[in-house]
Amino acid sequence: MSTETISAAAAGSWRLGDLTVNRMGFGAMRLTGSAAFDLGTPSDRERSIAVLRRAVDLGVNHIDTAAFYFSRLRSANELINRALAPYPDDLVIATKVGPGRDPSGEWLPFARPDQLRGQVEENLRQLGRDHLDLVYLRQPGLDSIAEHFGALAELREAGLIRHLGISNIRPGHLAQAQAIAPVVSVQNRYGVGATRSRELLHTCGEQGVAFVPFFAIAGEGRESGASGTDQEEVLAVARAHGATPAQVRLAWTLQQGPHVLAIPGTGNPDHLTENVAAAALRLTDEEMARLDAVSDAG
Repeated sequence: MSTETISAAAAGSWRLGDLTVNRMGFGAMRLTGSAAFDLGTPSDRERSIAVLRRAVDLGVNHIDTAAFYFSRLRSANELINRALAPYPDDLVIATKVGPGRDPSGEWLPFARPDQLRGQVEENLRQLGRDHLDLVYLRQPGLDSIAEHFGALAELREAGLIRHLGISNIRPGHLAQAQAIAPVVSVQNRYGVGATRSRELLHTCGEQGVAFVPFFAIAGEGRESGASGTDQEEVLAVARAHGATPAQVRLAWTLQQGPHVLAIPGTGNPDHLTENVAAAALRLTDEEMARLDAVSDAG
């Protein structure tokens, strides 16, 4: 596919509350190395900074991060701060709280509601901001998220958070949260061959809530779409468009609905350009149906 004019705006935009973002965004997890939780392989600092700046140059104005995205010597939030502060007026930075890691990288118990303020403040310090645009509660399997989400709603009322989202949820959690405060975004796993959240995706669309899939490129095993080894259905569509499997997966994701946002992540400048170029890729109805038929493995 052509990469002559590449812009994240090619897929259109969506409003997160009063904030407008291009539907093609960027996920910061991989900036710190092969994965955010791999303490043995710190990324190249200057290359990561260059990737962030290039993403913004290409029209990305929605970056997804978290304080717990760090590897040995590298913090995603610190890289974002170093690369992009003072931040562009239209840049929306989303982060997540709930999970936490100690300074050595070991996972801590899931945060209690009264610990969420400390996690929010940690993100504020690392990003160098006085408020956060969007904060997700990423829950680990709670029956009710009401107490935790209520704590975040209080921080929103206090001015530390502008908008709230929820992540890794079951359908009933959305109603629990909406009864407490507005939810502008839901972040769940979703991709070709991993569509168990389809009902939730449609519910979000009906309510005007953004749906933001994670692992949209990776597919089952988190590596297939990023490695060039993929299902034959994906490879066939990619060949037809002169595109990569990752680009096809991103295009399929964006065509799930106007409220669906993509946040592919990479520390590789070439992969970044390819990912953003996918904002302009349009698949036919037949191709979408072929990819929809890939068995749900997620």
